Amino acid sequence: MQPESVLRAAVVIVSDRSARGERADAVGPVLVERLRADGYELGGARIVPDGADSVEAALRAEIAAGARLILTSGGTGIGPHDRTPEGTRQVLAHELPGIAEALRRTGAEHVPTAVLSRGLAGVADQPGTGGVLIVNLPGSPGGARDGIEVVLPVARHAIAQLDGGDHDPGHGAGHDGDRDSDAARHDRHVGGRAPVHGHAPRPEEADHRTGGDHPRGGEHPHAGDQPDAGGSMGEHPHAEDGSAAR
Repeated sequence: MQPESVLRAAVVIVSDRSARGERADAVGPVLVERLRADGYELGGARIVPDGADSVEAALRAEIAAGARLILTSGGTGIGPHDRTPEGTRQVLAHELPGIAEALRRTGAEHVPTAVLSRGLAGVADQPGTGGVLIVNLPGSPGGARDGIEVVLPVARHAIAQLDGGDHDPGHGAGHDGDRDSDAARHDRHVGGRAPVHGHAPRPEEADHRTGGDHPRGGEHPHAGDQPDAGGSMGEHPHAEDGSAAR
């Protein structure tokens, strides 16, 4: 298994115009910089034209080069040239639908058309390792920026799991092996009282845990207050992802 500090990553930008040199790639540098900041080793972004074959070839090349995490951007919409999911599916051994669903959910908080994204996430086989995590991100700078923040918190844990590592109690809450550590964290959060399994909290306990001020019904306390980061999930300023930009 590779040490975390030397995990390789790769970025594949899918855009006809950028591939032809008609438009500068604004997304690749954003993703590359963020991955490097998170400790991944990678070169510049690979730019390919739209199409299943070009995407598949680029992914296979990056897998052969040793990347353990590959992020694509662009071509995930419903337009006539959007075929990134088709190319990605050709190299996946199995899909991880939870990541793709989380990306769409995050995008829909900003732009309703994010639900039209057909982006995939999954694992591809790689000789000598447990596999490669591949995730399709939107084509806009804002969408890609939002999307990578969904991926990074789980990427290293996923790669470690692929390589046969133990479940990390700091990740994957809800796994049977993590219940004790989850309970301990919750105990600290509620002021030292250990929760009793199967016992619903009394009203006064619930008020103590939430402070009485958090919105109910699963709302995010800052929902609707996020500033515009220059785009969001599912949008592409040039409609190459099949959705409209703000």
